Amino acid sequence: MREVSLRIDRYLVNTRITPNQLTYLMTVCGVLAAPALLVPGVWGAVLGVVAVQLYLLLDCVDGEIARWRKQYSLGGVYLDRVGAYLTDAAVLVGLGLRAADLWGTGRIDWLWAFLGTLAALGAILIKAETDLVGVARHQNGMPPVKEAASEIGSSGMALARRAAGALKFHRLILGIEASLLILVLAIVDQARGDLFFTRLGTAVLAGIALVQTLLHLVSVLASSRLK
Repeated sequence: MREVSLRIDRYLVNTRITPNQLTYLMTVCGVLAAPALLVPGVWGAVLGVVAVQLYLLLDCVDGEIARWRKQYSLGGVYLDRVGAYLTDAAVLVGLGLRAADLWGTGRIDWLWAFLGTLAALGAILIKAETDLVGVARHQNGMPPVKEAASEIGSSGMALARRAAGALKFHRLILGIEASLLILVLAIVDQARGDLFFTRLGTAVLAGIALVQTLLHLVSVLASSRLK
């Protein structure tokens, strides 16, 4: 995406558009993934991917423009984090509502909407667990955490963390990866003529979110980031 964003930067860098305005637009694109996924069939999944890819593109552009103009601000960093939270949540909530089959002829099954929302909550909590380390250290008058502080003393925990990092299953609940997975599931469901794999994916992502939320919390507490 950097190769694309750098080509767009040249048209924006000399305009009055600010990096923060681009971040607002980025967030809107990410949030639009939720209603896009409500469109039945493969086209809804395609629209969801397009919305998230636009989010990713603008996430590159706003930072590049800010660095070129030297327009740095804490507000911009904050808005960028909010956009990431909302986009991840929007994709997973959209998946749950898609699995519930809102526009189908049968009964709406709200269980899938609940599972999608549960997955979204987990994705947000994982980000919050990381961000709150900085908040806790700041409120205690401590400097920002160093990379070495994330190392885990327990050999068993360290091994588990390396295994999770190698498998990268946790990335499936991030908006970018989740949107691509949803598209694959939609294509398979189109061939089957039902929502079996979309619903299976919703359940799997909800499970991953719950497990990862717990494991990430234990990882933070077991490291020296809060010491």
